Amino acid sequence: MKIIFATGNNNKMREIREILGGLTSEINSMKDEGIDIDIVEDGSTFEENSMIKARAVASYCREKGMTDFCIMADDSGLEIDYLDKAPGIYSARYLGHDTPYSEKNTQILKKLEGVPDEKRTARFVCAIGAVLSDGSEYVVKATMEGIIGHEIAGENGFGYDPIFFLPEYGKTSAEISPDEKNAISHRGKALRMMEEKLRGSFNA
Repeated sequence: MKIIFATGNNNKMREIREILGGLTSEINSMKDEGIDIDIVEDGSTFEENSMIKARAVASYCREKGMTDFCIMADDSGLEIDYLDKAPGIYSARYLGHDTPYSEKNTQILKKLEGVPDEKRTARFVCAIGAVLSDGSEYVVKATMEGIIGHEIAGENGFGYDPIFFLPEYGKTSAEISPDEKNAISHRGKALRMMEEKLRGSFNA
C-alpha cells in the first residue's frame, strides 16, 4: 500500500520518514506524487483540518484511478495558554503565511515579555488524519508539553521549535537531537498512534 502524506513541507516529510522508518510501505509527499490541488482548511479543530486535507487528496487519487492507497495528513500547531491558546490552528498563518518564523518567534517573545515561567505554559499539538482507498477513516491527536522560553535558541528544529522550551531537558526543542525530539514530539506520538491503528491495513 502506498502512503501519501498531504504536505509539501520538506521538514515535516523528513520527520515523518524518520518516525515511520520501520514501515515497508513507500511514503511520498504530495509533491513526490505530482499532486497540486488547493485545499481550504476551514475546520475549527486540528482534527477537522487534518481530515479535510486527507479527504481532499484521497478524492483526487480516486479521480485519477489510483487504488490501494493510504492518505495521511497532519494539522499541527502551537498553543500558548497566556495568549488564550493562540496561535493554535492558525500557527502556519500567524502574522502572515509568508512571514519568516524568526519574526513570528520574535513577536511571540515580545508578547510574553515579563511573563513568569509558570504562566508561559504551552504545547505543540498534532492531529493525524488518514483515509484509505477502501473508505476507512481514522484520526488521532497528541501533544508535547513545555513552556515558551525567553530567547530563540537552537537550530535542529523548525517553525516554533527555537522558542519552545522543554524543562526536563533544559533546552528548546530546536536544541535537542532529532532522535530525542521524535521520541517525545507531538508528531512522533501521533504518527506512532496512527501506525498502530493502521497496522493491519499494510505490511509494517
